[in-house]
Amino acid sequence: MGRRVTVATCALNQWALDFEGNLQRILKSIEIAKCKGATYRLGPELEICGYGCWDHYYESDTLLHSLQVLAALLESPVTQDIICDVGMPVMHRNVRYNCRVIFLNRRILLIRPKMALANEGNYRELRWFTPWSRTRQTEEYFLPRMLQSLTKQETVPFGDAVLATRDTCIGSEICEELWTPHSPHVDMGLDGVEIFTNASGSHHVLRKAHARVDLVTMATTKNGGIYLLANQKGCDGDRLYYDGCALIAMNGHILAQGSQFSLDDVEVLTATLDLEDVRSYRAEISSRNLAASKASPYPRVKVDFALSSREDLLEPLSEPLEWKYHSPAKEISLGPACWLWDFLRRSQQAGFFLPLSGGVDSAATACLVYSMCRQVCEAVNNGNQEVLADVRTIVDQLDYMPRDPRELCGRVLTTCYMASENSSRETRDRAAELARQIGSHHIGLDIDPAVKAVVGIFSLATGKRPLFAVHGGSRRENLALQNVQEDMGMTYADLSVYGRLRKVAKTGPYGMFCKLVSLWKDVCSPRQVADKVRWFFCKYSMNRHKMTTLTPAYHAESYSPDDNRFDLRPFLYNTSWPWQFRCIEAQGPPRCAEARPARLAQCTCSAPFPRLCTLWGLPRSCSSSPATAPLAGCEPACSIAWL
Repeated sequence: MGRRVTVATCALNQWALDFEGNLQRILKSIEIAKCKGATYRLGPELEICGYGCWDHYYESDTLLHSLQVLAALLESPVTQDIICDVGMPVMHRNVRYNCRVIFLNRRILLIRPKMALANEGNYRELRWFTPWSRTRQTEEYFLPRMLQSLTKQETVPFGDAVLATRDTCIGSEICEELWTPHSPHVDMGLDGVEIFTNASGSHHVLRKAHARVDLVTMATTKNGGIYLLANQKGCDGDRLYYDGCALIAMNGHILAQGSQFSLDDVEVLTATLDLEDVRSYRAEISSRNLAASKASPYPRVKVDFALSSREDLLEPLSEPLEWKYHSPAKEISLGPACWLWDFLRRSQQAGFFLPLSGGVDSAATACLVYSMCRQVCEAVNNGNQEVLADVRTIVDQLDYMPRDPRELCGRVLTTCYMASENSSRETRDRAAELARQIGSHHIGLDIDPAVKAVVGIFSLATGKRPLFAVHGGSRRENLALQNVQEDMGMTYADLSVYGRLRKVAKTGPYGMFCKLVSLWKDVCSPRQVADKVRWFFCKYSMNRHKMTTLTPAYHAESYSPDDNRFDLRPFLYNTSWPWQFRCIEAQGPPRCAEARPARLAQCTCSAPFPRLCTLWGLPRSCSSSPATAPLAGCEPACSIAWL
């Protein structure tokens, strides 16, 4: 019949600039895809060099070595008789593009540049690449000599085109293009493209898998078609974790689901699908067909190759399945643990050292290492030889066989309780109990001599002994001692609220105050809210410089312990925030939470004064008195001078 196709997508644990390792993982994925009967193999975005090369993209070496790997792929017998779709940077007319290179049997069919670049949050693609802006247009790309000798081609198509095989039509998207308001698959589908591919370099964020699945299923629900999504996985040299989730969908249904968190370096998904199911699905959507009749055509690259076989009548078809999501708690447990494993094995270190305070932060970190050990043991138990080789190298024992996560944790994690005169027996016991439960090698250490030494050196140099503010010390003494002992005087619950408002909701001091007055109206007076906001921003700005030297931290969502590469704000502030705090005071919170002012100023604007009086919990009657003018940039209901 010639209508059933087997296609493959994959998730690869690539490593930035590890051209040798990346090549071997690509070849292995192609080999697996062929063994499963696939005639089309899709790989992750920029898989040849690794997505996270960052400013190495500026280097001509990165372009050269990517071309060399492409030449090795073209030359390999593994890549014969299967359409291979790989990702790499390409320089065209002295402009650098993020590209898909699609080839078959030593001939390059199409170089498709990315048209919508990711440039928010952790993404900086516009720093290194230029988007291809000429929709439905191609140019000639002159191949370098090293490729000409292999392909026997001088030029190949470069641009926004689709592939027309003997039996179907294939169109490419690259990562961000799926997330744009008008994705390429919309117009490609209307022009008759039946198979859409998306090569992604998408890092983990809590609940992001839901968004990916929704986008793909919605795309194929509205327009019909087969959709393949490939993604990178693992830590490729930075604080991001790429979480796989490769998938294959058709007509709004998921046909194959890849893992989100695993220690497998190569994961290949295949599905066997009937092209007639796409055609019949589209045929009954009249609104889609009306739009298709007006669609502008894409350039088609003709490929003398069929994805299907003539003898496919008895080929079993893949069945729809329900996507299985992890809970956010499970994502937190698994994602950072996988990142830690890649960090440990690729840094070639022997393990981790973690000070346990008895508090939640260090306890959570210790549990993540234990989660890593559990996944290592499970992977080895499931026959993963790469993980076994890596763990033997880490523990420096060639015949080691990890069976028990606690035993492995004792080899790779050393915890230490650093006690001082301010420590309690309760926190010491909690740290020891946690270490016992996870099996870490635990040490108890008294750091009072070290603290006293630091204070003693200061006293020797200045002739003065610093004191906390509660003991009569100055503000600077208090800050210095807090730095020795990391105390900000805020609860974790409050810090979480402040952090989300500052980083996710993008509020400054005044905006945060306005939101918290409403959010905390049942637990805090407006004066207390104002004081809390002032305290937070003073402490935040005093400590911001520390984020420039922060130990690499796993990025889990927009509110997480990121350094100043994600959270792009200054590290030197005017810590008194005079203008911003005057805006807050202009709204009129009384200085004492319980006291009422002796006199209130008369409202000088036309806004209804009772609204502000109600906001601050004050009497509605006011005495006449001059008022200050409103501050520029603020939007108080009226201007009041508190006398």
